[in-house]
Amino acid sequence: MKIDDIEKIHGSPSLHSISQHELINSSSSEPIKETVHDPKPQTRFRRWITNMKGVETRGIEPVPLEEREPVTSSTSLHMMILWFSMSLATNNITVGSMGTLVLGLSFKDAAICAILGNLVGTMTIVARYFMGYYPSKVCSALNILTNLGYSMVNCVTGGQILSRVSGGHLSVLVGIVVVALSSWIMAMFGMRIFQIYERFAWVPQLMVLCVMLGSAGPHFDFEVHTPVSRGRLNAKRVTFFSLALSIALAWAPLAADYYVYYPPQIKRWRTFAVTVLGSSQAMIITLLLGIGLGTMMASSPTYLDKYGSTPGGLLMAAYDALGGFGKFCAVINVLALVANNTPGAYSMGMNLQMLGGFFWRVPRPVFTTLATVIYTACAMGGRNSLYEVFKGFLPLIGYWVMIWLIIVMEEDVFFRRLKGYDWSAWNSPQRLPVGIAAGVSFIVGWVGAIIGMVVIQNQVYYRGLLAQIASGADLGLWTGAAFTAVVFPPLRAMELWRGARRTRMIVRVAYDTDSPGPRPMEMKMPSVRADR
Repeated sequence: MKIDDIEKIHGSPSLHSISQHELINSSSSEPIKETVHDPKPQTRFRRWITNMKGVETRGIEPVPLEEREPVTSSTSLHMMILWFSMSLATNNITVGSMGTLVLGLSFKDAAICAILGNLVGTMTIVARYFMGYYPSKVCSALNILTNLGYSMVNCVTGGQILSRVSGGHLSVLVGIVVVALSSWIMAMFGMRIFQIYERFAWVPQLMVLCVMLGSAGPHFDFEVHTPVSRGRLNAKRVTFFSLALSIALAWAPLAADYYVYYPPQIKRWRTFAVTVLGSSQAMIITLLLGIGLGTMMASSPTYLDKYGSTPGGLLMAAYDALGGFGKFCAVINVLALVANNTPGAYSMGMNLQMLGGFFWRVPRPVFTTLATVIYTACAMGGRNSLYEVFKGFLPLIGYWVMIWLIIVMEEDVFFRRLKGYDWSAWNSPQRLPVGIAAGVSFIVGWVGAIIGMVVIQNQVYYRGLLAQIASGADLGLWTGAAFTAVVFPPLRAMELWRGARRTRMIVRVAYDTDSPGPRPMEMKMPSVRADR
């Protein structure tokens, strides 16, 4: 997960009062005024939302330093618990079960792929500083779709559990609404309340997972697997490794959203360490449980006949021998889904605001509500094909996030590490990168992903050219990353060179026009754009 730049974001000054930036031309005493967006107009509708007690109306604007939490001896622990609680999610159990129940891997193969994939994913948001003001909107839109997909999966899984707990008296549709409504209420209160909730939510979640392991663990089949050729087995391993990597990568574009109330004094290495420790431990626990449950279902027709192959049935099978107490534990699993669903609902509002223009003027709670309505409707429509949905959209998330992450890493290492970032330019298109190099590299990366991907959705099977050569292994994550890594550095270097050359020409023309007397052949112009 990309954490290195989070502290830099938090260390930026308050921007609520910034309406323009004055850049002094070295050849003239006249300031060059560069206008950025004015603060949002206080419409009657906005004032009404602001006055709603307890609702957080802050959007993508940086949080002033005076409004952030003080650093205490327990700050790092709270940060780690936040990630542990958010990542101790029931939907990760569903992903884990795909390794053994859907792909037919053995417990050992699936466990190794899940652990390694998760660790790589958690060690990986400032898209405008890397993609440019306008190309970054594409990433924002993709991030919205990512969160809609995960929220849909959470709602369907929770709805299926609640329906089975009630013995069918509560329909899956009603269960979906219950999960969505609970997530919406939590997201409306904002990040402060959510962080407090997460400090305690992990305790019952971890307890019921221990109960699940004690109940279902004796029935795990460590020998079951689907006999296939060596080449096909390796292809399945790569595919599941990529799936485990994708669930961790999905947090990368959102990570900074949950640290906005922390002060800039926190060290970057500490932020990185507590995030990786908290999220990786929780995801590994749930993935391994899912892998074990998958072996139990794959080796026992009795469980499949009784509970079916849906994620909700999978979880209820884990509590098969516990009666009413098992149902109570299943309800706690639903609360874990709410804890995992709320961050996505919160972040979708800010991603919609990042689209700019009209979207930036709409209060975040409005977008949070709209996103909740959309993913609830999608969950209702796709409630009977959740595994198919997971197989279809989860790899696609990994493709675009990996491409974006390669651009972020190369931009930071090759072009930004020594010059740093001008955080005051966050909403000024004129001072952010042009984004042509990043945009072209993003498209090229997708070309690489397409020739390496494997898509199985409702019996429609697509295998890219490289995937066919690799016995059907899903290589889209890696081919997309490779294409992007090769193309971006030279394109970005050319973009910077052309920008610097154009700036020198503009300054030279201005100098020749305004200054009497002899003219030097050229002059050096201080940086104007934030990416120079």
